Amino acid sequence: MEQQNNEDILILAVETSCDETAASVVKNGREVLSNVIYTQIALHTKYGGVVPEIASRKHIEKINQVVESALEEAGVTLRDITAIAVTYGPGLVGALLVGVSEAKAIAFAADIPLVGVHHISGHISANYIEHRELEPPFICLVASGGHSHLVVVKDYGQYEIIGRTRDDAAGEAFDKVARAIGLGYPGGPKIDKLSKEGNPDAVLFPRAKVGENEYDFSFSGLKSAVLNYLNSCQMKGEEICQADVAASFQKAVIDVLVEHSLHAVKEFGYDKFAIAGGVASNSSLRAAFVQECAKRNITFYHPSPVYCTDNAAMIGVAGYYEYIRGVRHGYDLNAVPNLKL
Repeated sequence: MEQQNNEDILILAVETSCDETAASVVKNGREVLSNVIYTQIALHTKYGGVVPEIASRKHIEKINQVVESALEEAGVTLRDITAIAVTYGPGLVGALLVGVSEAKAIAFAADIPLVGVHHISGHISANYIEHRELEPPFICLVASGGHSHLVVVKDYGQYEIIGRTRDDAAGEAFDKVARAIGLGYPGGPKIDKLSKEGNPDAVLFPRAKVGENEYDFSFSGLKSAVLNYLNSCQMKGEEICQADVAASFQKAVIDVLVEHSLHAVKEFGYDKFAIAGGVASNSSLRAAFVQECAKRNITFYHPSPVYCTDNAAMIGVAGYYEYIRGVRHGYDLNAVPNLKL
């Protein structure tokens, strides 16, 4: 998909779907001129997870200065911006509304087009930032706190979901198990770090298969197995090695993600595979995919960790491809917390 003329297209992007207030300026869909993120992790840590009301209020406080910083860092003004892109779902409804309201106000005031972006499309598009050669079609695993999707990327902005989680998303399982073994929030990075000190074969946890769809995921049984193991050890007075539990749990998740993903790549006949989302920054998951893709002559793509977690650069990239496809939204654009891909 080529640009219509030689003029640079600058997309100002806003992302507020959960607990990151983010803004970015992206040039011609692949070049990130600025990527400003205000994270609220420290605020939510004491509650053991994201509190929607606190997240929304903090977005309201920070959104204007984050947008201003993004423009300043990119060395542009609103007069230079071609269009504004914003995440309008899925996510926390109050948090999404802050970003959508901001984007609508800017679009109106600057008289520029408004483009609503699907959050998952943003995560997938993060791969285009550092891999200029990557073009659809390919298969992408999106693994985050709220999502575990296997997606056929048919074209820019055109997706077919072939596998999804039936219960807990991968990131959600990481957070719940981290809490259970006393690591706290956010669980993913803490389990990733602690696992390096543990034995991944110390405890054999189950790998769930979903009968009706070979590409679907289920992690609630694994989470329950970890909780049962911890309870059993406590009742018997046995010592619990946190690192071993973390490493064994993480290996169970990774085995399933890798097996399902690479089976899909083979069955659909592709030779390109990408990962996206917060869980995609897990060092052991990346290492497993590097190893297994190399064995199968599959080219493996993954964003840098800063583009795996929620950010506005990925929304700017997805927004660019929507914009050149002719997608425009009116001022009636609303937040859709359970938006389907």
